Amino acid sequence: MATKSSIHIKPCNIASSEAHNRRTAEYIRNIGVSKIYVVSELSADNEQWINLNFGTPELQTHYDNIKRMVKEKTGRAMQEKERERKGKNGKIIKVAGCSPIREGVLLIRPETTLADVREFGEECQRRWGITPLQIFLHKDEGHWLDGKPDTEDKESFQVGEKWFKPNYHAHIVFDWMNHDTGKSRKLNDEDMTAMQTLASDILMMERGLSKNVTGKEHLERNDFIIEKQKAELQRIDAAKRHKEQQVELAEQELKQVKSEIRTDKLKSVATDAATAIASGVGSLFGSGKLKELEHSNVELHQEIAKRNKSIDDLKVRMQQMQEQHGKQIRNLQGVHNQELEAKDKEISRLNTILEKAFNWFPLLKEMLRMEKLCYAIGFTKDMVNSLLTKKEAIRCNGKIYSEEHRRRFEIKNDIFKIEKSSVDNNKLVLTINRQPIGEWFKEQWEKLRQGLRQSAEEPRKSRGFKL
Repeated sequence: MATKSSIHIKPCNIASSEAHNRRTAEYIRNIGVSKIYVVSELSADNEQWINLNFGTPELQTHYDNIKRMVKEKTGRAMQEKERERKGKNGKIIKVAGCSPIREGVLLIRPETTLADVREFGEECQRRWGITPLQIFLHKDEGHWLDGKPDTEDKESFQVGEKWFKPNYHAHIVFDWMNHDTGKSRKLNDEDMTAMQTLASDILMMERGLSKNVTGKEHLERNDFIIEKQKAELQRIDAAKRHKEQQVELAEQELKQVKSEIRTDKLKSVATDAATAIASGVGSLFGSGKLKELEHSNVELHQEIAKRNKSIDDLKVRMQQMQEQHGKQIRNLQGVHNQELEAKDKEISRLNTILEKAFNWFPLLKEMLRMEKLCYAIGFTKDMVNSLLTKKEAIRCNGKIYSEEHRRRFEIKNDIFKIEKSSVDNNKLVLTINRQPIGEWFKEQWEKLRQGLRQSAEEPRKSRGFKL
């Protein structure tokens, strides 16, 4: 059966996601020697892509940058945790915390390439504004089969003496934020349905049914493995019940044969037929039907004992896997907490140093503000260096961008310089032809509006008629 396309989006657990996706040495140690769902021999087929446009490959650093961006854009701290509020009817409503980084798990084919999944991520960015940060193709995950696969199973293959069922998939980590507004992107059910259709089109796979149709919820990786093991356990139980029924039928048939031997008919036969009857009974007990049934009964009991042992072994494996999974989560959480604590201390130390620098050099904060403004306008690094470091004036042609008016304005041989404010000596101002840039933008905006208003008020000239 062909693999159907499917994508599941959830908030990204940064610590466990990076460890799992990158196959870190600590992560491999935590899953233990049993290799529950990862075959290290196949890890060489995995592929990855990191979006470096944000300047950092680390998700925690990117997450911290998003928090600062939200604070700057909205004036409020990002709500990270779930909270409760009272609705108009007096009922308590739970409001989910912000999930600025989310992760999608996408089913793929064995021959799916990294370029295919990148195309899917780029189309998601174009349609819904969610930006791919990381992509990982995993072709070393799956689950072990209890015996040989069915004949129609064309995907499973042998690793050593055991059979392995692969689970080919990709992880796509998205930045879910609108960096212009500082707010989270809003995707509804129709958008998620369209995303699944997009995945089937780009990856050339049969489209899977949505959970609204099937009623099934997506299972996490280890829960999926446990469900597979439970299904195998149910199959073994069904086979055991079938064998027990066969034993019961065989015992009933055996009793019937023995009952026939002991019937009163044997007691009332003629003496001259006794030898023939005894011979028939001897044949029945020796190589006839009775011996065959007894032999079959022994084999069925042995098969049931073997199945019972397999069930016990499977239950032990499931218990070990659950305990190991819990230990792995606790270890990763401990590492994550230590890293967060260390980063908080480092941030606190840097903030203290920064406050001292601002006190010692009052214009430092203003210079940083000027640098940010110059880059937003469209100046290059060399131009910013001339304005701030060399304190030189520069002459420019072209267009500059106004964040307030969200448009570009044309300049021609205009002179830019950073000067002290005439109102406050502790403030700096970027000037254009000795006029503050903010006032110049307002003038250009008013000229543009007046030009548009005059164009709209001019009567249209009649074109007349041609004969």
